[in-house]
Amino acid sequence: MSLLKLGVVGVGALGRHHARILSEMDGVELTAVAETNPELGKTASENLNTEWVENYQDLIGKVDAVSIVVPTQFHHAVATEFLNHQVPVMVEKPLAGNLKDARGIVEAAEANSTLLQVGHIERFNPATQSAWKLTGPPKYIRSERVSPYSFRSIDIGVVHDLMIHDIDLIIDLVKSPVKNVEAFGLSVMGENEDNAQARLTFENGCLADLTASRINPTAHRTMMIWSLDSAVQVDFNSREVVSYRPTEKLLYGTPPLDRFRSGVDVNELKEEVFGSYLKVETNEPSKQDALTAELQSFVDCVEKGEKPLAGGAEALAAMEVADRVLNCIALHEWNGNAAGPVGPFAEIRVSDQKQAG
Repeated sequence: MSLLKLGVVGVGALGRHHARILSEMDGVELTAVAETNPELGKTASENLNTEWVENYQDLIGKVDAVSIVVPTQFHHAVATEFLNHQVPVMVEKPLAGNLKDARGIVEAAEANSTLLQVGHIERFNPATQSAWKLTGPPKYIRSERVSPYSFRSIDIGVVHDLMIHDIDLIIDLVKSPVKNVEAFGLSVMGENEDNAQARLTFENGCLADLTASRINPTAHRTMMIWSLDSAVQVDFNSREVVSYRPTEKLLYGTPPLDRFRSGVDVNELKEEVFGSYLKVETNEPSKQDALTAELQSFVDCVEKGEKPLAGGAEALAAMEVADRVLNCIALHEWNGNAAGPVGPFAEIRVSDQKQAG
């Protein structure tokens, strides 16, 4: 059986891990890496015993598929180049820096009948897979994804950098069109929004509140999902999933409030809440590496002609909602009227006005 020839475009902070994993994967040959930075390119090629090319176009004709890990502003140019040559593409999230470019990439994939997978890696997180099995149809979701400022992905704001992970997951879980979007955000570091808060209202009645920040002292990624019969808590970092659901004693026995009113000791009742009245289930966190699973899925889809878990349509849907969030952020009136500060740079503008005065 011949090896599948893979190329990686961009071997910076994340791309080097793409290259490393693909170089170790069964049935795959890491044919070459493309990198405009000679130092990064040479280091990757030497460490992984592969070829380095400076121009990504030199990979065309050499590889069967390609993983693209370049700054978001270059996604459209690089991805469409390969798709137009019918080379299957895995491109990191977000699909593109704006909705127009995102649509252009998807259109190129469709026009050339060529596989497009997008790096929504949380779909491959074992915690996601565990949580999706435990929760019923969601009625309310609260997500929080925060981290310190990394000085990476500075060409995009926190909505495309972090929040889009949760937008993608929530769309996949709710499976209903987004009816309304409310959002506000603020730039702190100066060029893009660094904090964002959004509320999504779905046509089926589900509500989702999303928080994203990349200027938080610590990093954590969590989600809480409420359905009619359960609440599921997800920690994407630790991969721990905890579900809470009513026991038969709560559903069919004497209500705990009736027992309280009848004189049962309150401390006894408190001890019975979790266990007797609410069943608590905790998963066994998996050690599976999400990036390895994502890249293996891409390889499998290329070889078997299967539909990717996060393809162009799914990534575009997330981009469309992200675009609505960004539009709301841009129009947010901090004083409740257009005469006051508006948008994510409001504080900077106010400061500038004070200095000018």
